[in-house]
Amino acid sequence: MSEESTTEPPPSGTGDRSDPPAAPPAGADAPRAVPESERRPSGVEEDGPVSESDALRSLKEGTATDDAERSEAQKAGAIADLIARRLNADASGTRIGTLALFNDTVSFGGGFHSGGSAGRASARGGGSVLPLTAAELADHTDLFVPPEGYDSTLDTLRERRLLVLTGPSGSGREATAVNLLAEALVLSGAEGGGVCHRLLDPAAVLAPDWEPPVKNSGFLALVEDGPAGARDFAALPRRLHAVVAALRAHGCHLVLTGGQDLGVTVRGDGGESVPTHALAPVDPLAVLERRVLGHGGTREDRTRLRAELASGGVVDTLREMPAARHAARLAADIAAGRDVAVAAAALRDPSDQVRTWFDRHRNPEAVAFALAAAVLEDSGYLTVAEAAVKLRAALATPETAPPDVRFRDRLGDEQQWIRLDADGFGPPRVRFRNAMLGQVVLVYAWTGLDGWREPLLSWLRRLLDHGDLEVRARAAVAAGVLAWADHHYAVHRFLTTWAAGTSWPLRQAAATALGVAGSRDDSAEAVWALLHGWARGGSSARQRRLAGTAANTAGGLLGRTAPGRAVAVLHAALDRDDDWGTLPSVAWGGVHLLHQGQAGPLLDAYLEWSEPQDLSPMVVKSLSAFLFATTRPYEAVADGLVDGVPGVPLLLSGLPAHRRAVGELWARSLARRPMQDTALLALRDWIDVYADEGGPRTLDALGGLLQDIARRPGSHRERLVWWLNKWAHDRERPSPNAARLHRHLTRTT
Repeated sequence: MSEESTTEPPPSGTGDRSDPPAAPPAGADAPRAVPESERRPSGVEEDGPVSESDALRSLKEGTATDDAERSEAQKAGAIADLIARRLNADASGTRIGTLALFNDTVSFGGGFHSGGSAGRASARGGGSVLPLTAAELADHTDLFVPPEGYDSTLDTLRERRLLVLTGPSGSGREATAVNLLAEALVLSGAEGGGVCHRLLDPAAVLAPDWEPPVKNSGFLALVEDGPAGARDFAALPRRLHAVVAALRAHGCHLVLTGGQDLGVTVRGDGGESVPTHALAPVDPLAVLERRVLGHGGTREDRTRLRAELASGGVVDTLREMPAARHAARLAADIAAGRDVAVAAAALRDPSDQVRTWFDRHRNPEAVAFALAAAVLEDSGYLTVAEAAVKLRAALATPETAPPDVRFRDRLGDEQQWIRLDADGFGPPRVRFRNAMLGQVVLVYAWTGLDGWREPLLSWLRRLLDHGDLEVRARAAVAAGVLAWADHHYAVHRFLTTWAAGTSWPLRQAAATALGVAGSRDDSAEAVWALLHGWARGGSSARQRRLAGTAANTAGGLLGRTAPGRAVAVLHAALDRDDDWGTLPSVAWGGVHLLHQGQAGPLLDAYLEWSEPQDLSPMVVKSLSAFLFATTRPYEAVADGLVDGVPGVPLLLSGLPAHRRAVGELWARSLARRPMQDTALLALRDWIDVYADEGGPRTLDALGGLLQDIARRPGSHRERLVWWLNKWAHDRERPSPNAARLHRHLTRTT
C-alpha cells in the first residue's frame, strides 16, 4: 500500500516519502474532526447508496443517542445470547409435534368394608351415590402416607362432620379424603364399620331438603377444578348449619375436595365458619418408597432403593414433578419390573407435560401466566405478573373494571410446574421446575392456539419496547423459539418486518431471534441462507437495513458456532459496490464476533479484505471496521465467552494473543487517509485511556505492538516516533505513557 505521509513533504531533491519530518506536520494533516456544518441530521434515511464520507462520519462520530441505543441493544443481545445458550444446553430430546398424552388420573381401585354393595349406584333422596369397592379403599389406605396436619384435620372432621379439603390435582387429596372418612367412621363406632360412598352430584348437598342417602356412612364429593365447579358451593356458608345437622342426624361424615377455587369460594361471606383445610405437600419420595417397600423393608432395602432412584433420574423427576400421583405412577412401574430410568424419562418429557396441561387449562388467566413465565422465566414475580395481566387482557373479553387477578395464589394449583424461588433478599423469581418447559409452552401455544396467535405476537412485540433491558432480551429469545416451530412462517410474519425496521433495538431483537432459531441443527441452514440473501440485497434503505441486521446476526450466537459462515455474511454485506450504508452494521457485527471469542477468524478476514492496500472501497471499509473495533470498550456479561477487561477494547486487552494480525492492520490503517486520522485518534486513546485501565502489563504489550509496526518497511517508525513525541509534549494534554513509549521505541529500533 503506498503511503501518504502525515508530515510536510520532504525537502526538495529527496524522493523518499519515508524520510522523517524536518518540521511538524501542517495543521491540515493532523487528525481532523468533521465540521458541524457538514454533519447530517441524526436519523435521516436515504433510499440510494450512502457515500463514503457519510458512512465514515457515521462510524466515527455517531450521536449520543445512537451510541446509548446501540450499547443498550448490545447488552440486550448479550443477555439474550446467554439465555439462548442455556436453552440449547437443555433442549436435547425435546419432542415437539409428537406429543404423547399419558393418563395421569389417579384411579380409585378398591374398597374398604363395602358391605356387599360395591359397584351399584344408589339414588335415594340425597342424590346419587356410588360405594367405593374394597379394592379402591385398600389402594388408598393400605400404603397411605399422611400429610402434615393429618391428625388435627381428622379431629375437625369428627367434630364438625363436614370438611372442605383443598389441594392441587394429583396431590393425593382424594386419597387423604378417603382415609379421613374411613378413620372417622371407625372412630365414631358406625354400625358395621361404615361404608364410604362417592357422591356423584356434589352440589346436591346444598338442596334445602338434603339428607344423606345412606346412614352411618362417609361421603366423598369430588368438586370439579376451576371457577365453574367451585361456583356451585358459594351457598355453602349459608347452608352449613342445615347440612351439618343432617349429617349428625344420620351418623355421617362428608368431605368436599377440590382445588384452590373451592377454598376461595367457601371462604366468602360468612365462610369463616366452614371447616376447611389446605392439603400440605407430601414428600413424593416417601410416597414412592412406601408403595414399593410397604410398611416394612430393612434399612438396606431403603438404601438400595434410594440409590436406584437417584441413578435412574427418579429423584430429579420428582423434584420437578412433586405431585403424589407421579410418585404412585413410578412406583407402579417399579413394581411391574419396568426400567425405572425409561419410566422417569417418559414422565419428565416436557412435551407430554405441556400437552396435558393445555388440555386441562383453557382459561385466559392460566394461559397468560404460563406464557408470560415462558417468555420471562427467571424474572421477578411482579415483572411476570404485569406482563401476564396485559396478555390476559388481550385474550379475554374486555372488562369495565380492573380484574381481580391473583396469579400467586394459583401457582400451586393451576401452575404446579412453576415455582417461586427466593434468591437472597431480592424479589422472588418465577421459574419452571423443568428447564425445557418454557420453550415447549411457547411452541405449543404458537402452533396449537390458532385464535390466540395474533394477540400473542402483538403482546410479544410490545415487550420489545419494555423499559427493562432483560425483559426485551427475553422477549427476543422467545421470538426465536417461535421461529423454531415454523421458520418460513416466522420469517414472513414478523422477523423480516423487525429486521427492516427503523429502530435499532427492534433490529437487534430480530438478530437475536434469528440467532436463536439458527442455533438448532434443523433450522440452521435456512437461517444462514436467509442472512446471505439479505446481505447481498439491494441498496434501498430497507434492503440496507436488512443487510445490517444480517451482519448483526452473524456476529451473535450464530457466529460463535460458525465463524467462517459469519465472516462470509459480513463480507457480503460489506462488498456492495458504491453503497457504504452497511459499514456501521458490519463494524458492529465485527465487534459482536469479537465478544463471541472469534477474534482470529475476524482479524484474518480483515487482513484478506484489505490485502490490496489501495484506496478501493473494500480496503477502506475493512480497515474502518477494524478501527471501530479498536475503539469499543468491552462490556462484560455473566458467563462471558472471552476473558476481557471491562472498559477496555478486546483487541488491546487480548494482546499479545493476536499481535501479528493486529499489528499489520494497525500499520495499514496508519499508512494513509482516510483511515489515518481515525487511527491516530484511536491509538492515542489506547495509550492515554485504555493502557492504564488494562492493567500493569498492558502498556508493555502496546509497546511491543508499536515496535512490530516500526520494524515494517516504509515510514512507520518515523511516523510513530513523531506522533509519540508530539503527544508526550502536548501543551494541553501531555502524555506520560506516550513519552515512555517514545523512549522505548527510539532505543530499540
